[in-house]
Amino acid sequence: MSETVRTDLREIPFRTADGATATLADFDGRVLMIVNVASKCGLTPQYEQLEQLQRVYGERGFTVLGFPCNQFHGQEPGSIDEILEYCSTTWGVTFPVFDKLEVNGPDAAPLYQELTKVEDPDGQRGPVAWNFEKFLVTPDGAVHRFRPQTTPDDPAVIAVIEQNLPG
Repeated sequence: MSETVRTDLREIPFRTADGATATLADFDGRVLMIVNVASKCGLTPQYEQLEQLQRVYGERGFTVLGFPCNQFHGQEPGSIDEILEYCSTTWGVTFPVFDKLEVNGPDAAPLYQELTKVEDPDGQRGPVAWNFEKFLVTPDGAVHRFRPQTTPDDPAVIAVIEQNLPG
């Protein structure tokens, strides 16, 4: 599996759902799964697996960070309030969901401009392919990229999480 160390990710700002500013440094010492999410996508059931990972590993130093994105066929059209309500009532999401952003193109969020430089296990880098692309950021700054069809509970994903949990 390819990985790239990008310690510069820690200080890149992004907006929270309530409009405040956050960075990955706010989650120091944790294994983070950064994922672009959408409510009207064929992969939306991955929310269930994301939440399961949060429940199993959250107390051990793992956090899912959800970033709604409407760039793929308009599959995340709602307001941030509608998205938060949907995530909570439909999937029981307890992990943080941030403000909508773009993951590709000239208006891509700075965080995703950096993340898309990372290779996936096949050695491919570049634009996010679709909704639910996953980036695991370990406490030491290594980034592991998994394409949308790789489920959150895939053994390769679980291995990276378990190998990098603090303590």
